[in-house]
Amino acid sequence: MDPGQVAIITGASRGIGRAITLALALEGYDVAAIARTSDSEGMLSLQQEVEALGAQFFPIGLDVANTNLHDEVILSILDRYGRIDLLINNAGIAPIERKDLLDLDEETYDRVLSVNLRGPVFLARRVAREMIWLREKIKDYRPAIMFVTSFLGNTSFTHGVDVCISKAGLSMAALVFADRLSEEGINVYEIRPGLIKTELSTRSKYKFDRLITEGLIPQKRWGTPEDVAKAVASLARGDWAFSTGTIFEVSGGMNIKSI
Repeated sequence: MDPGQVAIITGASRGIGRAITLALALEGYDVAAIARTSDSEGMLSLQQEVEALGAQFFPIGLDVANTNLHDEVILSILDRYGRIDLLINNAGIAPIERKDLLDLDEETYDRVLSVNLRGPVFLARRVAREMIWLREKIKDYRPAIMFVTSFLGNTSFTHGVDVCISKAGLSMAALVFADRLSEEGINVYEIRPGLIKTELSTRSKYKFDRLITEGLIPQKRWGTPEDVAKAVASLARGDWAFSTGTIFEVSGGMNIKSI
C-alpha cells in the first residue's frame, strides 16, 4: 500500500469493527475510528493498540444514523489527513429484546433501519463524492468502499425481522454502489459474515451452539472477528482489484446448499 493511506471504520470500538481496525493498522493504514462514543474504554484501549502498531488513530464520536453530522465528520478527516482511501461501513445494532414478527414495534424497527441501512448508505454517498474528487488530485489513488452485512440478509429469522430487512437492504446498497462507482474507479465490496462470536451474537449462543453441532456450519465452529478482518485486509491490499461488486462470504460454508 501507499504510505499515508487512510481508512474510516464505523462501529470500530468492539467486535468485528475493532478487529478490522487493528488489521488495517497492521497493513499500514492510518485509521479514523467511528463509534457512538469516542472516549469509551474500548476506544481508548483500541487507540493504544493501533498506535503500538505504528499507525495514526483518529477517534470520532458519531451515531451513523445522524446523517446531519456526516459532512462535519468527513471534513474533519480530510482536514487531518488530506485523503480517504477506504470506508468500512460496519456499524450495526440489534434490539436487546428480539420480538416475533407479529409483535414488531415501529420505534425499534425505525431505529434498527436507521443505523444499519440509512446511515451507512448516506455515509457511503458522502465519502464516494470525496473519493471521486480525490482521484483527480492523488496519483495512483485506488479507493474502495466495503459494506459489512450479515447472513441474516438472506436468511429468515422471524425474531429478528428488522435486522434481516436492514442487512438485505445493505447488501443491495453494496451492489448498486458497485455498479455506479465502477466508472469512477472506486471498487465496492460486500463482506457477509456468518455466525461470528461477538457481544450481539452470543445472546443466542446456546441456540447456535446446538445448530452448529447439528451441521449448520460445515466447518463446525463459530467465526471470529479476526476471520472477517482478514478478508477486509486482503481487499484493502488490492488483492481483489478485478472483483468489484463481489460478495465475500466469511461463514464457514453456511452459504452451501446441500441435499
